[in-house]
Amino acid sequence: MFRIAIRAAALAAAALVAFAAQAQNIRIAYIDPLSGPFANVGEAGLKHFQAMAEDINAKGGLLGRKVEIVPFDNKVSPQEALNQLKRVIDQDIRFITQGNSSAVAGALIDAVNRHNERNPGKEILYLNYAAVDPAFTNEKCSFWHFRFDANSDMKMESLTTWMVGNKAIKKVYLINQDYSFGHAVKRAARELLARKRPDVQIVGDDLHPIGQVKDFAPYIAKIKDGKVVVTGKLGGDLDLSHGQEAARLCAINILAQAKAALRDLDRIVQLLRLNGFVNAAPGFADHPKVLNAASELMVEILGNKGLHTRIAVGCASLPLNAAVEIDAIFAVD
Repeated sequence: MFRIAIRAAALAAAALVAFAAQAQNIRIAYIDPLSGPFANVGEAGLKHFQAMAEDINAKGGLLGRKVEIVPFDNKVSPQEALNQLKRVIDQDIRFITQGNSSAVAGALIDAVNRHNERNPGKEILYLNYAAVDPAFTNEKCSFWHFRFDANSDMKMESLTTWMVGNKAIKKVYLINQDYSFGHAVKRAARELLARKRPDVQIVGDDLHPIGQVKDFAPYIAKIKDGKVVVTGKLGGDLDLSHGQEAARLCAINILAQAKAALRDLDRIVQLLRLNGFVNAAPGFADHPKVLNAASELMVEILGNKGLHTRIAVGCASLPLNAAVEIDAIFAVD
């Protein structure tokens, strides 16, 4: 396998040099998100490629020709990536690179294969720098696709090997993005842990929508001491004590978020308001008692700065079937 990888690298380099001879500049189309929720990731990648091109060009380029990075915004969408590939082909750019989203990578591989079969002499080489679905170098392997990053199986192999020597790890909670890469990590984690550390308990397994979740507090609230905590209805499958535990956890998470944002809780001038929502069955009437647990913890931690106004509302349901949801408003310096 190692020798095959070396041959693949040599083939990619040879193709790059061969194609270089056909153009004044070696143009590489960078097809990644430059707008939308992953724009910051795409922009960072683009700057890396541009910096590498500048370094190569400062040293004389390749065969005396400069390398040019041409950006194309795929909005991390497979369909938009294919639209951008058409623009690349129209501009006679013979190299493409992409790395964000294995779903996009899969669409590009298929499209490049079809284009190259139909257009001999005008082939496109796809340089994949970070889309790490293992299938791309296994059952979906393509002559025209070269990846220079470890795939998700390799990364999970390394992580789980490290876990073999760390016996303090007893429980694992899996949370991955709901697309091909996240599914691959989930599968590899389960398979490798079962083989290397069968004593480790997988206590949770969530797939979250890609690029849509901005607040992970509901997921974090499900993870405490390696178990899923406090979901359900007060007055139904949960009693008052469960609701108070959930409220305390919400308060702890709020303070953790505040500290992360402010770096120091001493910057809090006053907790102004708590808004509490209780997932309650018909007939449950102790919403204020549930929220008391959060209020008391705030005063315990913040002193008089934790005194606040409050509402407590009963709801027919809450996201992720959470028992309690609380938000807070602080005055800060």
